[in-house]
Amino acid sequence: MRRNDPAPPDDPRPRPLSARSVVLSLLLGTHPPELSARELGRLVEGFDVGGSTLRAALSRMVAAGDLRRTDTGYRLSERLLERQRRQDESVEPRTRAWDGDWELVVITATGRGPAERADLRTRLAALRLAELREGVWLRPANLERGLPAALDEVAERCTARPGRPARELAARLWPLDTWSGTARALLGHIDRAARPAERLTAFAAVVRHLLADPVLPPALLPAGWPGDALRSAYGEYRRELTGEVRSRVGGA
Repeated sequence: MRRNDPAPPDDPRPRPLSARSVVLSLLLGTHPPELSARELGRLVEGFDVGGSTLRAALSRMVAAGDLRRTDTGYRLSERLLERQRRQDESVEPRTRAWDGDWELVVITATGRGPAERADLRTRLAALRLAELREGVWLRPANLERGLPAALDEVAERCTARPGRPARELAARLWPLDTWSGTARALLGHIDRAARPAERLTAFAAVVRHLLADPVLPPALLPAGWPGDALRSAYGEYRRELTGEVRSRVGGA
């Protein structure tokens, strides 16, 4: 049976953010995700990014397809708008009461190359499915979301009730103790981060970790699960950051 480990780093301390990461963090937390160059300049000053560094980063990000130039400034590309949607859902996942059913996706397509297989694995993991064995993915059916219709081209999907006890199966599919330990370490870093750059760096790591949260039904989680606490902390920071953006942009 596979272990769907999100591979958290050995040292969970957040890494310093590059200028690109600062810009993306600001835009991913802004709705709609568009700011002028002047607005971005005012904002990144508080995160230890200088003007020349910002200009170089914006040029590279446009060339790489991270951003689009607009009449008024810079906007997230379509690819990163999808990332923003996933990020928003990681903070406020839509769930429903769990009745014991599991989503089951069995890959039936053959003849795919390594790149196609890797891309499909990434997409299934982003849907918070876990791999039981090669080509067999599942999760408790407690998320208020459908599976993409495009999956029907490569897989069969249905609902099932595995014979193994659900709590035992969840513990085998996801490294819950590891995720929980990293979440608690991140909560500690949040408490110690004081400067704006430190806080942005810490919460960027929080977002990455929330994207790996399987969002399981409470009955399948270990006692003291810190997922809600981590989401609550990030929600408060996002409101704080939104206020900062409005304040600085409004004063431009």
